[in-house]
Amino acid sequence: MSRIGKSPITIPEGVNVDLKDGVVTVKGKLGELKQQVSDIDVKIEDGVITFERSSEKSDQKAKHGLYRALINNMIEGVTDGYTKSLELVGVGYRASNQGQKLDLAVGFSHNIVIDLAPEVKVEAISEKGKNPIVKLTSYDKQLVGQVAAKIRSFRAPEPYKGKGIKYVGEQLRRKAGKSA
Repeated sequence: MSRIGKSPITIPEGVNVDLKDGVVTVKGKLGELKQQVSDIDVKIEDGVITFERSSEKSDQKAKHGLYRALINNMIEGVTDGYTKSLELVGVGYRASNQGQKLDLAVGFSHNIVIDLAPEVKVEAISEKGKNPIVKLTSYDKQLVGQVAAKIRSFRAPEPYKGKGIKYVGEQLRRKAGKSA
């Protein structure tokens, strides 16, 4: 059995979880998220969510832990939220934001302007002598990760000098340059 799928989820105070026609809806102080659930039985009793599968087929085994993790992430997101921070490493690399528009200068001839979804809050932090940091915050873990990956893809860090857009705390695999 799935070790993750077997463990129950306790619903914290201030969070409302509903199950209707195979769709789990989670409402909290930060927002509302929905997830379609198939092949897995979801039971909500006394503030605890449990997941059970009807057979031992491999696709059901995979979905057992998957849906438990997705719904746990939804509950955690509407209570605390998720944050991803990106660091711009390079000479002349800058970031600024006006509302939901993020403006990046990362060594191309033109700046990159990104319109972000309204669910994602963006903040550009620029301090003198430090690399600029772009901070993304949302209650949807998948969405904030997807937006961060899209921003990182504009200028992924290169292995020789380490220039590019990287996650804060990410360890880059560095290579030695040419030997003379």
